[in-house]
Amino acid sequence: MADPRFLQIHFLAPYTAALLNRDDSGLAKRLPYGGSLRTRVSSQCLKRHWRLADDPHSLHRIDGADAAYRSRETIDRKVFADWATDIDEVVLKPIREAMLTAVYGDKGGDKKSRQTLLLGLAEVNYLKAEAQRLAAEAAGDAKAAGELAKDWHKSHKANLKALGEGAKLPGGLTGALFGRMVTSDPKANIDAPVHVAHAFTVHAEEAESDYFIAADDLARDEDTGADTIQETELTSGLFYGYVVVDLPGLLENLGGDAQLAGDVLHNLLYLIAEVSPGAKLGSTAPYSRASFLLVEAGDRQPRSLAEAFRTPCAASTAVAVAQLAEHLDALDHAYATGETRRVMSLANAEVPGAERGTLADLAAFAKGLPSQLAEPVA
Repeated sequence: MADPRFLQIHFLAPYTAALLNRDDSGLAKRLPYGGSLRTRVSSQCLKRHWRLADDPHSLHRIDGADAAYRSRETIDRKVFADWATDIDEVVLKPIREAMLTAVYGDKGGDKKSRQTLLLGLAEVNYLKAEAQRLAAEAAGDAKAAGELAKDWHKSHKANLKALGEGAKLPGGLTGALFGRMVTSDPKANIDAPVHVAHAFTVHAEEAESDYFIAADDLARDEDTGADTIQETELTSGLFYGYVVVDLPGLLENLGGDAQLAGDVLHNLLYLIAEVSPGAKLGSTAPYSRASFLLVEAGDRQPRSLAEAFRTPCAASTAVAVAQLAEHLDALDHAYATGETRRVMSLANAEVPGAERGTLADLAAFAKGLPSQLAEPVA
């Protein structure tokens, strides 16, 4: 195989009586596909659970994985936290306003008008050091603070990229994996090397309206005890999910660090297989693990296997794997792209060209891919 350019990850995950991802009306998200409505989990939902997971394989536990903060309030909660309490507010105010508008744009002073922006630890530390420097130079003089803040703003306006100049992970590990869009400074954008599709059920939606009450434990005998009466939606399904990692792009975003890239891929495999998205944790316990995981490494443009489920199939891992394998076999004969494959499956169906193994085997396979790209050419 030529040097791998893409890592493709396909998974099947079962959930029963859950509400994994809600829309604006509180109902399960849906997707029309193949003439049938399917239950859907958005890519945003999946990525959020993977990046925030508190797990032995959490991304934040990786050595060298700088933190990042996605917020409208990073300036107040991180940049000016801990050290500014003893400084006069009239000195801090112009410095804070200069940083807010430099980072969030001309309307940054209004919290509601700010973009929910991702800032990496390197950028936050830079802003904190600059704020402390400006406050120290002002020496308690509000007028001097205003002039210093004005000059600082001129040199930083629409130049968010300068905040993390020279940093290995300017947008933190989150930005390096999932990208960043900055409307106020396009030069600070980060291209995402990890591409995540919306997961959907391989079969038509299975949903019901769940009627429930909140009982009043101290209600009198003549009362019903039903203090609150509500309805919610519950769904069940076997979901197909798809993730692509642009390996050269990942290496570039990680400063060429193949070891860090390998650790990221190793942990990402575990998170995809083991971390469940889900709302209503207390009332549905929506915890499951992937019943099927296929990883492919190759140098050709990726392609989803969603087409295998355009015609809905039974909500069975064995049936879904067989249908996926049939579609993959047809693709192999038509395109002969020659991906290297590893598969973990709770079903006995064979997958064309795939070496079977455990989750640990697949994670180790993924971990070794970046080093193949980093090796010097003889």
